Amino acid sequence: MLMALGMFIFDVSTLAHDEMQRKAQWTHARSARVGARDATQFVGPGEETVGLSGTVYSEITDGAVSIDVLRAMASTGEAFPLLDGTGIVFGNFVIEAIDERHAYVMADGRARRIDFGIDLLRVDDPSPDQAEPAS
Repeated sequence: MLMALGMFIFDVSTLAHDEMQRKAQWTHARSARVGARDATQFVGPGEETVGLSGTVYSEITDGAVSIDVLRAMASTGEAFPLLDGTGIVFGNFVIEAIDERHAYVMADGRARRIDFGIDLLRVDDPSPDQAEPAS
């Protein structure tokens, strides 16, 4: 297992990503001062994103099916835990975008190669007062 997003496993048999890009920001409020640099105050974590990209080949796996599974997950709007193969938990993420490029199309319309990109956005865990009430 390379990585997991919820119950979806990124692996050679599904979608093996070649690259992962992670970007985290922290927010600082600014207040202008005369004759000096702005005063700043740390106000908390900012946006955190993860980008996964790679290529799948039809001879190895049916990447289109895996991409469709991720599209269905994205359509729920739910956040899913993201962790890597070593067990590091990155937090809960929603799927913001999926990009796919089909190349070397065969006679039946299937692509021999699919290049993909997946953009994830970290969201906070719902606090107990924001969680849905038990039914």
